[in-house]
Amino acid sequence: MITSTLLAAMDGLNGSTGASGPNTSDGSALIDVSGVDGVVRLVVVVLVFAGFAAGLRYLAGLGNGRDEVVAIVRATVQLGVVGLLIAAVLGSWWLTAAFVGLMIIVAALTSAGRMGLRGPHRAWPLLPVAAGALPVTVVLLVVGLLPLEPISVIPTGGILIGNAMTATTLAGRRALDALTERRGEYEAGLSIGLMPRDAALLVTREATRLALVPALDQTRTVGLVTLPGAFVGTLLGGATPLEAAALQLVVLAGILLAQSVAVPLTLELVVRDIIHRPR
Repeated sequence: MITSTLLAAMDGLNGSTGASGPNTSDGSALIDVSGVDGVVRLVVVVLVFAGFAAGLRYLAGLGNGRDEVVAIVRATVQLGVVGLLIAAVLGSWWLTAAFVGLMIIVAALTSAGRMGLRGPHRAWPLLPVAAGALPVTVVLLVVGLLPLEPISVIPTGGILIGNAMTATTLAGRRALDALTERRGEYEAGLSIGLMPRDAALLVTREATRLALVPALDQTRTVGLVTLPGAFVGTLLGGATPLEAAALQLVVLAGILLAQSVAVPLTLELVVRDIIHRPR
């Protein structure tokens, strides 16, 4: 059921919907960007939203607002490039594997940057990101819950990689911050005979646990507070609500597992001093 659901959703989101995007129940495009007017509306709305987000952040004293503008510009460029390349990528398993590898590298470097890592240490987040996302994707393909097609590998892998990246970033930052803020407790642990790893765990484990909270909250409240992208996408692709719910359940379980692998791995790398900030 999930296999046919995903293929129907992908057909709806890529092949049968036309250039303007997925169709609504009356056959019209969900987002119409055909013609100059549609493109102008899209650009104006995106820029206005980004501008307001940047302004509110600046007024609240939470930054200069540049991050929002840079992020939306990057998203525009990246999505445009992906939109142009995706047809070629989906036509080849080799290109699909290369694209997934690129996603992992970018995710790891993004996580490393957020943690404040420098030099060779920037490569270490590759381990938790890849270890969290790739095995889950492979299992879903092997057991047949996802069709063994590039069109299912890229979106599913992308969701899991993105969530593994988020968990790695949060776990790494919280663990490294805890080591800095609770340095006295760490040294006290050393003074009573604890090994460096055990002393580091003493001050980092509780803080790192918070990295799992967003995924847990999302899973607990799905359908009541949020309707996630996989659920909405499959509905737009023509699936029944029950089929869409089944696919979303698989995705959420995969996210929980991916993050439950990524967070302990990240914590272990921190407490072993493999991941650390410049000294």
